[in-house]
Amino acid sequence: MDVDEKLEELAQLVEEAKAVPLSASCMVNRAQVLDLIEEIHDLLPESIGRADHLLSERTAVVEDGRREYERLIAQAHAEQQQMLSTHEVYLVAVAEAEAIRRETAAEAERMRRETDDYIDGKLANFEIVLNKTLTVVERGRDKIRDQAPEEFSGGDEPLPE
Repeated sequence: MDVDEKLEELAQLVEEAKAVPLSASCMVNRAQVLDLIEEIHDLLPESIGRADHLLSERTAVVEDGRREYERLIAQAHAEQQQMLSTHEVYLVAVAEAEAIRRETAAEAERMRRETDDYIDGKLANFEIVLNKTLTVVERGRDKIRDQAPEEFSGGDEPLPE
């Protein structure tokens, strides 16, 4: 039997007790009531022990749950930080790549302009040299024509070789 059954038995004993006339009191068998109280008293440590054991188990389960919760939260924060860090590294890498691309494009454009300017300068010098050479050639031909006898001057025909 447990404490609840014994308390129920005590309550039933009091309810069934003979009423004292003209009063709210009743008469109960003292020995019976004391025996029930003693039985209840003997059962209480066992019930309290079971209740304490259940309470400690409950406390342990709650504490285990709290520790697991804190572990999961810490793990989630660590993963979040790692993901943010990875994302930040990606963004930095993208920004650096874009900066390098812009630098490279600007450098290539500068080199193309310098190359074009260099080639243009060389071609201009070559044109000047060619013009001077043509002028010298024309003067030489004119000189040869002026000195050559009439028989060789057949107009614009080239001289025989």
